[in-house]
Amino acid sequence: MTQAGEQMVDMVSKMMGWGADSLNRIRESFHMLDADLDTRIAQTPCEVVYEMDRVRLKRYRPPKEKAKEGLPLLVVYALINRETMLDLQPGRSVLELFLESGLEVYMVDWGYPTRKDQHLTIDDHVNGYLHEMVEYVCQEKGVPAINIMGICMGGTFSAIYAALYPKKVNALVTTVTPINFDTDQGFLHSWMKDVDVDKLLGAWGNMPADIMNLGFLLLNPARLMVEKYNGFLRNMGDKDFVENFVRMEKWIFDSPDVPGATFRQFIVDCYQKNLLIQNKMKVGKHRVNLKKITMPVLNIYGKKDHLVPPEACSPFTAAVGSSDARELCLDTGHIGIYVSTKCRNTFAPEIVTWLAEREPSDAVSSWSKAVK
Repeated sequence: MTQAGEQMVDMVSKMMGWGADSLNRIRESFHMLDADLDTRIAQTPCEVVYEMDRVRLKRYRPPKEKAKEGLPLLVVYALINRETMLDLQPGRSVLELFLESGLEVYMVDWGYPTRKDQHLTIDDHVNGYLHEMVEYVCQEKGVPAINIMGICMGGTFSAIYAALYPKKVNALVTTVTPINFDTDQGFLHSWMKDVDVDKLLGAWGNMPADIMNLGFLLLNPARLMVEKYNGFLRNMGDKDFVENFVRMEKWIFDSPDVPGATFRQFIVDCYQKNLLIQNKMKVGKHRVNLKKITMPVLNIYGKKDHLVPPEACSPFTAAVGSSDARELCLDTGHIGIYVSTKCRNTFAPEIVTWLAEREPSDAVSSWSKAVK
């Protein structure tokens, strides 16, 4: 090991409070970082079937021997971070579980906004990009409506879409989705109530991903910075741990900027005025009335979510006009729903079974067999 490496080992040892007997373990840990690590994410094959500006629509087909007749599922991720979180690696992938059940999945890839996108609004994303993609899938499959699953901000967009185009949505699944923003649970909601959006955007046009990531880290710095990296240092000799850690870091810091006008409306209309749950929010020329969401709704959220607390999610079920609205609260956090083995293995089959029971055709029987 080089002199610089020895100095690093000594520094880490002192910082962690480890004694001289731990130096060999530290050296082995540093050698691990020089090894061939498999840190690839999003390995499930797909095809891009639709493109519009920076936005792409990906299609994932189930294995031929497991494919079942039924409506496809369109997954709408948030504009913050990337949809690759649903497909971190084989054996740790919500997308993989969906496909293994025979479900055909389409997924929105919002891409990376540039300065020219700063004037794009929620209207552009919902009535523009999202509606065009739903129309594409409906025409491609020859069906009048499809199933939609929205995640976080993408769930908010999906709820807005379902309210504006109820005939296009057979069933709606929202996961860790903020609908009611009038809550003091979690620092994010408290901070956003007083933030001056115009000052933030005046300097950049779009909302920079690096600034948002810093803000998210500051929501819980002890756990998200000190505890997390302390845990990494203590487990650097474990190859599986290191690979999983790097995959998550890749996903966390692969963050697109958010178009300025969209960010402004989301903060002002939702976080500061709480218009959506009151049926007062306007998107384009239309007021969004959640009572027009009359299709089946499954609302899933995390009990320990520090970004979108249960109080922000739970009121949605009572706010819709559907007589078939169910909520499911899992004992986990914002990301744990999708990446922890326990929750992932509950979360995905629950959605597949719920959708199978709400198929509009005789495909119900074949789907039910696939998920048992």
